[in-house]
Amino acid sequence: MVNKIEQDHQRFRQIVKGKIRKELRRFLSRGELIGREGKRVVSIPLHDIDIPTFRYGDNSSGVGMGEGEEGESVAQPGDENAGGEEEGRHITEVDVTLDELADLLAEELELPRIKPRGESRVTTIRDKYSGIRPEGPASLRHFKRTYREALKRQLMAGLYDPDDPVIVPIKRDFRYRSWNEVKKPQSNAAIIYMMDVSGSMGDEQKEIVRLTAFWIDTWLRRNYEGIESRYIVHDVRAAEVDKKTFFSLREDGGTRISSAFDLCKKMLDEHYDPNQWNIYLFHFSDGDNSSEADNRLCVDMLDKKLLPNCNMFGYCQVASAYGSGNFINVLREAFPDGVPDEDGPKLIMSKVNDRDDIHESLRTFFKQGR
Repeated sequence: MVNKIEQDHQRFRQIVKGKIRKELRRFLSRGELIGREGKRVVSIPLHDIDIPTFRYGDNSSGVGMGEGEEGESVAQPGDENAGGEEEGRHITEVDVTLDELADLLAEELELPRIKPRGESRVTTIRDKYSGIRPEGPASLRHFKRTYREALKRQLMAGLYDPDDPVIVPIKRDFRYRSWNEVKKPQSNAAIIYMMDVSGSMGDEQKEIVRLTAFWIDTWLRRNYEGIESRYIVHDVRAAEVDKKTFFSLREDGGTRISSAFDLCKKMLDEHYDPNQWNIYLFHFSDGDNSSEADNRLCVDMLDKKLLPNCNMFGYCQVASAYGSGNFINVLREAFPDGVPDEDGPKLIMSKVNDRDDIHESLRTFFKQGR
């Protein structure tokens, strides 16, 4: 019975994954997946997954055998505004782990798995249970080995009665699990998100950034064991904020992109050695900047300070009715090849005009397996 239930559950999970994969483009551009994010699990509303049930009713009449004459209206007089009684489309909420979601995303976008770069691996010390010993705490007592020792002792002493097989361990029979400290390499990654929060970045632009950042985070966490995410907002000045503030803050000042790049560089210098961390930098903006002088400063900082120390710098320009949209052209002119190395360009640029473009933007960022 248990195996049958497990088979049914696995079949249901496959149906769910098929539905999610079919509608993944819709989920990418809407916030339905993010609404109830828990501990590495999200709740997804899916239509038309019916759980079979028995339905009882009166089978004494067939189709069209009810009361009434041909041509008579089905609705009763005075019922024009009455609520319907028919069933609608069923919505079932299913829980899916973020790792499963990331795998579905990879299949849909045909993304290769990311290979950690350079020496960016941190060694962690972990306890591994590897043996048995005669002393230890009660919490580590090994029942089977203790029982075996007691049985051996009683057999050797002639105390074992096969007609009344009672095994009573004594203190010298007790056995406990032992452990050794083992060194395990762990790939770590740091993600620093930067966003322009000046007046030209409206609520719709921030929602696009929120959705894009969610999927970026989901994919990178599937590829690395340890992730740290940091958030920088800027107008003419930059500041580090928490995640909630990052997606809700809006200012009405101007824009100086170099302020965010400068703060990002300070974070890297203080916390993230590129020899120990895989570093991902993402900047979201509507392409508006304060001056040509600041554009040149940004290019210089990217070239000399940021790109040499990161796996990838992703620039995502979100269309806005108020922004000039020129900064992506500045980057394309300064870095026509995206600063390539053996794995492809480090600087990757994407333009998102509306939510439907999030799908292609994610593919652009990660199609090289960086």
